[in-house]
Amino acid sequence: MLYFAYGSNLHHFQMKKRCKDSLFLKKINLKDFKLTFRSRYRAADIEPRKNSIVPGALFEISKSDERKLDVYEDYPILYKKYYFLYYGKKVMTYTMTKKTPFRFPTERYLNIVKRGYKDCKLDVTFLKKALNK
Repeated sequence: MLYFAYGSNLHHFQMKKRCKDSLFLKKINLKDFKLTFRSRYRAADIEPRKNSIVPGALFEISKSDERKLDVYEDYPILYKKYYFLYYGKKVMTYTMTKKTPFRFPTERYLNIVKRGYKDCKLDVTFLKKALNK
């Protein structure tokens, strides 16, 4: 199955450790969404926003990888699944169930996300914009 990562799962080493079958395919943009950080975990989330994009990574993952991600993402309590079409193919990602106010991420978490942006060669402008609240 196809999975879209936009937060700490962009970090290739961490993603491989978490999901041994995962395969990074390419970087893609999720249109009409914006990146933010929220909840007591101060983790990445996406929310609908016209004319905005969230850069991220497209991964191929197995069923067992999906089960591991479900546990990691605290599905369905903290995150729920969101599906979208990318060139006619169904892609799964996670979005937080409760849209709490913005919370600046911890330094440790943010460094993992920044490393992921490097791994996937994403434009950090969008990350900086999400942090400038």
